[in-house]
Amino acid sequence: MQQGTLMRKVKSKSWKKQRYFKLQEDCMTIWYQSKRTGKTESAFSISDVETVREGHQSEVLQSVAEEFPPERCFTIVFYGRRGNLDLIAGSAEEAQCWVQGLRQLIEPRSSPLTFALVSCTWIRDWFQKADKNKDGRMNFKEVQRLLKMMNVDMNEDHALRLFQDADKSESGTLEGEEFVLFYKALTQREEVLSLFQEFSEDGKKLTLLELADFLRQEQLEDEGTEELAMELIDKYEPSETARARHVLSADGFLMYLCSPEGSIFNPQHRALWQDMSQPLCHYFISSSHNTYLIEDQIRGQSSIEGYIRALKRGCRCLEVDCWDGPNGEPMVYHGHTFTSKIPFREVVSTLGKYAFKVRHPSPGAGGRGWSSVGEDTCAEGSWSCWPPAVQDPRAQSPWRRWVAQGASSSPTPQELKHKILLKGKKIGRLEDTLDGPGDEAPDVSDDDNGAEAEEERRRAKVRGTQHGSALQKDKESLAQTLSDCVIYCKNVPFRGFQEARGHSRPSEISSLSEAKARKLIRDEGNEFVRHNAWQLTRIYPSGMRTDSSNYSPQEMWNVGCQIVALNFQTAGMEMDLCDGLFSQNGCCGYVLKPPFMRDKETLFNPSDPSSREGPGPITLTIQVISGQQLPKVANSKEGAIIDPLVRVEIYGVPADQAHQETKYIENNGFNPRWDETLQFQLHVPELALIRFVVEDYDKTSRNDFVGQFTLAFANIKPGYRHIHLLSKDGTTIPPSSLFVHIRITE
Repeated sequence: MQQGTLMRKVKSKSWKKQRYFKLQEDCMTIWYQSKRTGKTESAFSISDVETVREGHQSEVLQSVAEEFPPERCFTIVFYGRRGNLDLIAGSAEEAQCWVQGLRQLIEPRSSPLTFALVSCTWIRDWFQKADKNKDGRMNFKEVQRLLKMMNVDMNEDHALRLFQDADKSESGTLEGEEFVLFYKALTQREEVLSLFQEFSEDGKKLTLLELADFLRQEQLEDEGTEELAMELIDKYEPSETARARHVLSADGFLMYLCSPEGSIFNPQHRALWQDMSQPLCHYFISSSHNTYLIEDQIRGQSSIEGYIRALKRGCRCLEVDCWDGPNGEPMVYHGHTFTSKIPFREVVSTLGKYAFKVRHPSPGAGGRGWSSVGEDTCAEGSWSCWPPAVQDPRAQSPWRRWVAQGASSSPTPQELKHKILLKGKKIGRLEDTLDGPGDEAPDVSDDDNGAEAEEERRRAKVRGTQHGSALQKDKESLAQTLSDCVIYCKNVPFRGFQEARGHSRPSEISSLSEAKARKLIRDEGNEFVRHNAWQLTRIYPSGMRTDSSNYSPQEMWNVGCQIVALNFQTAGMEMDLCDGLFSQNGCCGYVLKPPFMRDKETLFNPSDPSSREGPGPITLTIQVISGQQLPKVANSKEGAIIDPLVRVEIYGVPADQAHQETKYIENNGFNPRWDETLQFQLHVPELALIRFVVEDYDKTSRNDFVGQFTLAFANIKPGYRHIHLLSKDGTTIPPSSLFVHIRITE
């Protein structure tokens, strides 16, 4: 890694300033300063960096592509909503040095010993923050300052005793290993140690059988507990001697509890674990609204970053609003507003690069507002404008077989893997697309359903004559080439559930405003659930949400709406619920609906939990034990220490909506202890989401947000578990966590 490199920091085509960039000696911080003044402008931590992109992979760098080759350009992407840093190095070699160096520094976070590495980084960070005179040592006054910084309000005598115990050299200062000893004494987890000693005969170690007993009795692991115990010892025991003896020390026990295996989130559900061969309408689908916007709906910036961030977050349904631009070139922006514009081709190129970082297809919403000139440019005959994943489906055997069988159900995510679907208007019916020029009718002679399919096509032609005027109107306003792209998601107006059941098809989709959806939920809840068992429904935010705020997606999921579009750029409870639901199943953006929501004749109505078929209510008992190294509230006063409380919120059907909270702990954000038990009854646990929120109590004003974690009830692991907190932006706050005990009973 270069220790001081002159590079151009780019904000626009006309704003390119030279800055010196340098990696500090801690290998965790990068600062940059002005070449002209020598003044340090800013600094950032490696832990804030999500990834590094090479070449012209941002709008800013694309704007200077003719001036600077891609080999010299790269983009540093930060977690959350912080803006990217676009840089141009002096040479391709310098660019590679920084790109590879940054990636090496980022990489350790994904290793099996992430907890240990994060702890080491955390210790080093605190030492450097508190070492005011930068002499590599820490006196007691600096230790006191450190405790304030770490959210600890500790008795001075106790702090001095810990300091003196760690000062093995009796020099009156701490350095190196002495500070590590001080830190370990400070972070001693009494609640974990007492749990460890409860199962350890000698109080110093857990034998293989003792660990197996703990896993079976407390963690409710019911299969292969001895094999699992052996795996955990091999993975998390830091002592080679202990590993050789097949025992787990207290340090190893803590590392296990802080690991993915000790998380409240079932690690098996992080991978793809659900059946992906159901019809598309049987899944909740992660969906965004006006994806191109990264700010408000009226004057906000349109950016390909909106698509990149949404796709990397697991979003599978994107919105592309295209309008005529100069020389017939389509542009993407929020029509009839003052939002900025981006070329359609850049959006399509971005989709080609990022659409399949996750595993399954991406049905995309969009295509409103453009003229037939722009539409022809977008479709461009041979699909050359689109990424390879958008191919002419008429040439594919699944499509031909699907139409031949009467399109009686929507295709499955498995069948559509690595394909991009287009949702939009369409000229005529789907059969017209198949029977277009150059197409042959499918061979159905060996298909048992061939006669029925032929009869259905005959009836469709009869129905088609009844809609002649509408078809002519479509032809006047829609380009045929674009119409042919729309196969599985033909947009149709919603005229009621009875009309849909009699005349609509599984290949069609209707879009409803949040207000219209709420009225249908209130008046016809069961009919709405039945409708969503066989056809896709998209919900979008009210036009009054010009600030890009969000509605609660939970009430829409309660009736089985699949495509519940949210403004991904706006943090808050609504996006926490979205991230919480879709963090399972390999983050592929698809979550299978419960069985009672996939039956077209279901009796389920979310307003009446007794209508759900299956076992009765369950009881969820949560003992909130402790918290660890909670962050300070943003923009808090120097020396301020938080008074944390924990609130547990349940989102689901109306009967399950609830929240309870602990008392607050005064002046301790470092290792607060609550030891409080909260209990909830869930009537429809299959739809429930659990949100853990930590707040800083304030008796005179609204509590301040500290951190949160949200997950579906189906993904909870019972037993003693850690909850690793996330920020408002949904990014991890290492090593902040809660320690809880979970019980689920019927």
